[in-house]
Amino acid sequence: MSPQPPRAEMPALAPAMQQEVARLAASPEVRSAFNWLRMQEPQLTHWQMEMARIPAPPFGESARANWLAERFREVGLDDVRIDDVGNVFGTHPGFGRRYVALSAHIDTVFPANTPLNIRQQGSRIYGPGVSDNGAGVVAMLGIAALLRNVRIRHAAPFVFIGNVGEEGEGDLRGMRHIFSTPRWKDSIAYTLVLDGAGADTIVAEALGSRRFEVIVRGPGGHSWSDFGAPNPIVILAKAIDTFTATPVPSAPKTTFNIGVIRGGTSVNSIPESASMKVDIRSTSMAEMERLEQSLRLALNRVVEDETMTAEMRSAAQKRPAGVGCEVVVIGSRPAGELLAGAKILQVVRAVDAQLGNAAQVQRASTDANIPLSLGLEAVAIGGGGAGGGAHTLQEWFDSSGRELGLKRILLSMLALAGVGE
Repeated sequence: MSPQPPRAEMPALAPAMQQEVARLAASPEVRSAFNWLRMQEPQLTHWQMEMARIPAPPFGESARANWLAERFREVGLDDVRIDDVGNVFGTHPGFGRRYVALSAHIDTVFPANTPLNIRQQGSRIYGPGVSDNGAGVVAMLGIAALLRNVRIRHAAPFVFIGNVGEEGEGDLRGMRHIFSTPRWKDSIAYTLVLDGAGADTIVAEALGSRRFEVIVRGPGGHSWSDFGAPNPIVILAKAIDTFTATPVPSAPKTTFNIGVIRGGTSVNSIPESASMKVDIRSTSMAEMERLEQSLRLALNRVVEDETMTAEMRSAAQKRPAGVGCEVVVIGSRPAGELLAGAKILQVVRAVDAQLGNAAQVQRASTDANIPLSLGLEAVAIGGGGAGGGAHTLQEWFDSSGRELGLKRILLSMLALAGVGE
């Protein structure tokens, strides 16, 4: 998750929601649940370290999925299963038909051969993936375990999901699969996504992104004898110059970036190919589509101009002048926005007020992008504690403050599910 600046001011909290959350927090069942959570840190840390030692690179999450399915069974969830793409499910019954979903991605950014040196020093654990998303998965497990040990009657049933494919080239494939399956798309009323550590953010706006690899190919040749042949690097340079002149709005915030350029074999060779990777981001699907069209038009215009020029030269010099361009989509995350008055946002904000927790509403790219883009209610929050060094071998998680995160998750789920007097 890459958070962006906080959103504009939020409407005032509804008094009825604040009263409901206060009633829940004061109930004997919830007080017992809080006391139970307070005693679970050794078990949570054990799970976190155990899971982090299981590799889970993009498209290689099966071992970790099997581990999580076994934990789901141990803590008493029903109907535990792994779907076709590797998502892990477990349910806890309620009295309604539509679910409150609690999800956490189980994949990491690290390749399969990454050394997983997971270690503990005091309240901190260190190693790849311990916070992103060890903190989220373990918080989810903690809530599932609580429901077996502390009886709390709630109306809507819960579904717990360990999903694959959140990081990098995974491109949210786990969540895409879940919300393209009628059973879940039509039966999940609210989705609470746990991503990383902390309790100071609420991601209520999905930052969309589209990523492309642009590949230009030409005949290549020698820098001296074949001078004048179309040069793919020059074509890319001209296309970049044209594309980067495209105006972008500040609201909705929209950005683009050329992050990687490759091509050529030596200083005295005209390359046969060159490529670049382009990242486009916005909270508006229309703006992303406009920038994508601008990119493609810039490339087509430059390729046409270079082809025409090269054909004129080749006719005189009797050599091939063929040049081509390919645009490959390498990532696409939909944008979406949760309405300020949505129940799930009201609930989490009321819970924060009850717990005295200061949290900012932000936009970011998370698993919540998928339900938000479909007009469904979803937010992403942290699993508590503190973390740092995400996506590096020096990643760390500190369990101090995890209890606040767990209380926040539990109260939010119960308020969304509905708990009678």
